[in-house]
Amino acid sequence: MADLVKHILAKPIQLADQVIKFADEACNNKQECAELKSKTEKLAGLLRQAARASNELYERPTRRIIDDTEQVLDKALSLALKCRNNGFVKRVFTLIPAAAFRKMSSQLENSIGDVSWLLRVSAPNNSTDEYLGLPPIAANEPILCLIWEQIAILYTGTLDDRSDAAASLVSLARDNDRYGKLIIEEGGVTPLLKLVKEGKPEGQENAASAIGLLGRDPESVDHMIHAGVCSVFVKILKESPMKVQAVVAWAVSELVAHHPKCKDLFAQHNIVRLLVGHLAFETVEEHSKYAITSNKPTSIHAVVLASNNNTNNEVHHNDNDHKTRVPHPSGYNNQEVFKMHNVVATTMTMKDGLKPSNGSNETTENVVIRKQNVHHASNLSLSANSLHKGRELADPETKGYMKSMAAKALWHLAKESPPICRSITESRALLCFAVLLEKGTEEVRYNSAMAVMEITGVAEQDSDLRRAAFKPNSPACKAVIEQLLQIIEKSDSRLLLPCVRAIGNLARTFRATESRMIKPLVQLLEEREADLSKEAVIALTKFACTDNYLHLDHSKAIISAGGAKHLIQLVYFGEQMVQTPALILLCYIALHVPDSEDLAQAEALTFLEWASKQSHLIPNEKVETLLHESKSRLELYQSRGSRGFH
Repeated sequence: MADLVKHILAKPIQLADQVIKFADEACNNKQECAELKSKTEKLAGLLRQAARASNELYERPTRRIIDDTEQVLDKALSLALKCRNNGFVKRVFTLIPAAAFRKMSSQLENSIGDVSWLLRVSAPNNSTDEYLGLPPIAANEPILCLIWEQIAILYTGTLDDRSDAAASLVSLARDNDRYGKLIIEEGGVTPLLKLVKEGKPEGQENAASAIGLLGRDPESVDHMIHAGVCSVFVKILKESPMKVQAVVAWAVSELVAHHPKCKDLFAQHNIVRLLVGHLAFETVEEHSKYAITSNKPTSIHAVVLASNNNTNNEVHHNDNDHKTRVPHPSGYNNQEVFKMHNVVATTMTMKDGLKPSNGSNETTENVVIRKQNVHHASNLSLSANSLHKGRELADPETKGYMKSMAAKALWHLAKESPPICRSITESRALLCFAVLLEKGTEEVRYNSAMAVMEITGVAEQDSDLRRAAFKPNSPACKAVIEQLLQIIEKSDSRLLLPCVRAIGNLARTFRATESRMIKPLVQLLEEREADLSKEAVIALTKFACTDNYLHLDHSKAIISAGGAKHLIQLVYFGEQMVQTPALILLCYIALHVPDSEDLAQAEALTFLEWASKQSHLIPNEKVETLLHESKSRLELYQSRGSRGFH
């Protein structure tokens, strides 16, 4: 950098020396040339001072200012050469107007001001309490010089000054996308990342916020990736205070959201594991903290495992154990319901590859092995805790924000990425999401719901992931599904859309006996919000479509819940966005259960006859074929206009 700056300064210094020499030798306009010489000498002195301080100069403004200064000195040299002409004839034909000297004097003054500003703004011991003002070069673009000033402080200022400069860049980047582009173009990313690594907590937060705001497009994020943002963020998520880690998790979510291709690079740095660790902290990691306050079943009563051996309070893990079952909401036994901490214990033990002792049939060898495993797991836990030393001291608000941002980052990382979803589901994340959906703050619950939606969306298309992560007998899976259903039943407006989509994405994982998710989805068909009705229709379609092996059972459940009547009303009176999806779902139901009395009572055949004549309801040939097939099936069992069977 220093050699490059010296090279840039070499030519203008030589030009300044020539101007001084020729102005001193002037034969005419001597008074004007004396003023020209004086100002050039001052400028030359500043340029030499800049050359001596080349290690401290900030390259971007140096290039712009020195280029402009070089052009001014070129013009000054031409003017000085004209004043050096000898002879009467030459003097007559080289008359120089006074305005030319005035203009050149003004330009030299501007160059002096620009170089003086450059030296002041690049000085490492400069006090930021004194406003430097803007240089003359800022007349056309004052924001650019303000950005230069803040970035120069990031390079050379104290930690406190650098923190303030990062905060200023946050304000600029938040106000205008173009300012963000300028910050990147003028070299702001490298010193910001350095501040994230080395600064005080406040400075780290400000710098991480700036990085998150700057990553608004793929090109900008690529620039940050090349600057090393992945390794810096991973280091912070391992070692820094929780407030800083939360801002970094937010920044990760922003970068990934605006440039999805970078998620693989983050994943290669094990960022998923770190984020899940933050999600699990005081959620499931230390499950002994869950206190049993009453004998009433918790809201996750339908997902816990029942055990016949109540005297020993044992947890059985065999996926094929016939004693393990899911109690149905319509008739569960309070005494057979375990609390959330038992679900946590079950899943954690399964993750660690341990099986609780039954106390009577365990051999001495098994006892030794089990104790060794427990000891090893304990050492791993202590090692992990040492990486996050002191985070227990964080205030509840910070802990909640950390979980929210970790969930948000996992949400964007999981989107359309089977490898990352596999990493997430192989960890404790699903169990964490279940707990946070129940007990988290509103923001934590929303981000968790969005993460679950994206993971289930990938699982819907990836059969291996679906079978591995969403096994019907998995405690974590049951816990997540139970929370999704409770949110849908309560009609929590902000969480409804992601939860409805998640349930729809899991349509292929439910057994024939699991029909309790159908009724709350059907009830959403009565909602006034068209987008919510549409999502409910799409989710139900995934249950009733031919691709679902249990389409017959699910279609009957939809009819029993009163779905046919609601669907006909949606097609007749609903908004355009929901009419065609509702018609498609009704066609699937009619195709699979054509002998339904409810369809006959709703005059479904007459309705489909009408719908086949409405071109706006049939967007493509696939829908037209489905409509024709379902109408043909109904004609076998029902008559037009009849209120009973044919």
